Amino acid sequence: TVIAKGETTRQCSPGDLITITGVFMPEGFSGVHSYGQRAGLLQDVYIDAYKITKAKRSFTESYLSEETLAKIEKEKSADIYSRLAKSIAPEIYGMEDVKKALLLLLVGGVTKEMKDGMKIRGNINILLMGDPGVATSQLLNYISHIAPRGVYTTGKGSSGVGLTAAVVLDQITGELALEGGALVLADMGICWIDEFDKMEESDRTNIHEVME
Repeated sequence: TVIAKGETTRQCSPGDLITITGVFMPEGFSGVHSYGQRAGLLQDVYIDAYKITKAKRSFTESYLSEETLAKIEKEKSADIYSRLAKSIAPEIYGMEDVKKALLLLLVGGVTKEMKDGMKIRGNINILLMGDPGVATSQLLNYISHIAPRGVYTTGKGSSGVGLTAAVVLDQITGELALEGGALVLADMGICWIDEFDKMEESDRTNIHEVME
C-alpha cells in the first residue's frame, strides 16, 4: 500500500510506469481488524511516498528541445515518413508497409465532432495477420515500449471482463475492489492484444465499444 499526501497526489494515472521514493512505515491494527483477521500479524505496513517520478511522459507533457527541432526542420525535405517507419524495430528486415501502418497508429488522427453531435474517431485500430514466425509479436512489443503509454496482453489468457474491468477480492482487507483491465490502463495510449484469434467470440464483442 502506498499513501501519498499533499503535493505528491494526482501525479500519475492508472497504467503509468512510476518510481516511488518513500519511507517503509508500520501501522498497528485497530478496531475490528485487530481481532484475528490478519493471520496473526500485529502490524500492517505501507510506503509513505514523498516523491513520485513517471518513467514515461504523455504526449501532452512531452516537449522537444531546440536542437531536436532544428534537426527536424533540416530533415523535413527528405522522405521523413519512410525514415521514421524504418526506425521502428530496425533489427527486423523489411515489412516497411507494416511499419508505416504502426507509425500512423502511434501518431493517430484527429477526432471530429459534427454539428449534429456525432463524433468521428481519429484513433486508428490495426489488425495484423500473418504466419507464425513473421515477427508480428516482436513489432507489437517494440511499439509498446516506445509509446508513452502501452499495455501488452494476450488474447489467449484474457477475457472480456479482464480487458475492461473486474471486481477482485483484496487478499489483505477482504473487501471487494474494482480493478481496471488492460483497456482501462491503456487509456490515451495503445493496447496490444496478441493472439486475438484465440479469444472467445463473446469476449471480442465486449471491446467493440472501446475500439470506437
